Amino acid sequence: MGANHNTKRYGELWPDFRIALGLAILEKLKPWVTLSGGWAWHFMSPDAHVEYKHAHDHKDIDIFVHPKNVAEVMVILLEEGFQKVWTRYDHLPSTENFRRYEKAEWLPQGRPVRTTIDFFEARELETIQVDGWNLVAPKTLLSYYSNIHSSDKCWAVKAAHDLLVKGLDPVKNELLMKSPVVTKYV
Repeated sequence: MGANHNTKRYGELWPDFRIALGLAILEKLKPWVTLSGGWAWHFMSPDAHVEYKHAHDHKDIDIFVHPKNVAEVMVILLEEGFQKVWTRYDHLPSTENFRRYEKAEWLPQGRPVRTTIDFFEARELETIQVDGWNLVAPKTLLSYYSNIHSSDKCWAVKAAHDLLVKGLDPVKNELLMKSPVVTKYV
């Protein structure tokens, strides 16, 4: 489980390059993957939303791949310069057959940046389609915050939980992008 957010930092935005790099590789992988984690919440959020750091996580890209599509996805990742990175989780038994790929590159401003993809295999997965993207279904995605994902304090995660408890669909709901901090007026 993620640490509590520092509410004084609410309002910080993800850098444009982080979103652009993520979208660039995801467009190439789109036909073969199901998005999970922060990128699933990204596409479930209202169109043209503000990229608040605390709304959903863009530190890495979480994907699920059906075993029949693994070779295709790996070829694309390797062609795009991604390399396998060993983690402490690689030796653990897992039904998801986890692996991590990373690509390091230099931005035009001369700044290094790393794009990380956490890659899970799954034969069966409850999914939804949103704007042409295959995403882990919200209820299933929420269940991953006890074992696969760690940013359970993100606004979208908390809002989706509350909406589902009320029997409401979180997809494209404005609450996914709303800060949970209530301003008190004296």
